[in-house]
Amino acid sequence: MSQYENYAPYATGADTLEITNTLFRKVYQYMAFGLILTSFFAWFSVSNASMVKFLFSSQVPMIVLCIIELGLVFGLGIAISKISAGTALLLFLLYSVINGMTCSVLLLVYTSESVYKAFLSTAGMFGVMSLYGLYTKRDLTGMGSFLRMGLFGLIIAMVINIFVGSSMAEFYISIFGVIIFMGLTAYDTAKIKQLSVSLNGADDQAMGKVAVIGALELYLDFINLFIYLLRIFGRKRD
Repeated sequence: MSQYENYAPYATGADTLEITNTLFRKVYQYMAFGLILTSFFAWFSVSNASMVKFLFSSQVPMIVLCIIELGLVFGLGIAISKISAGTALLLFLLYSVINGMTCSVLLLVYTSESVYKAFLSTAGMFGVMSLYGLYTKRDLTGMGSFLRMGLFGLIIAMVINIFVGSSMAEFYISIFGVIIFMGLTAYDTAKIKQLSVSLNGADDQAMGKVAVIGALELYLDFINLFIYLLRIFGRKRD
């Protein structure tokens, strides 16, 4: 059962459109703030000599940070019904900061021009797919299981290629990753919209928690889409 479904009992006859607009304003605001934090800490991590030494002197710091990231994502999903909306938001923002530090390696591998172009391309593609998910009249529910299977296959392919080391396989994996996360952007947006119906009459805490979880999912869609686009079109530093 999705954590979203926990709020279904709050449903009343309130204005659904107003609730939907309020929810999405919060979702996009939280997501944008998370991306700003990630961008800043990625830049800061490669601009500060002490941070560069700390993060890249060995593999240990990155491994620890990645473990913390996974813990935050899964922990937030599990504990969302037990913590306040403010705590959930703080955990999301903390995740955004740590993710900026782990993603800083991309700024060392790829040229600044490639990063900027990939970010702008991601913003455009994300915007189109999110708007599609928000305004389409098609039922995207059936996409969920297909996309989850695709994501699982993507992870398996990436793990296998770690040992194989094929650049051609990496290219096709990246293309597949772009397709998967474009689909997930539309699907997650539609899921949040559908959920807004069950939030009629919900209090601010319930609204805030759902907004944080929605922001986290769309944030992850954006970040992964950016990484795969950068792998496809990015130019590495000499």
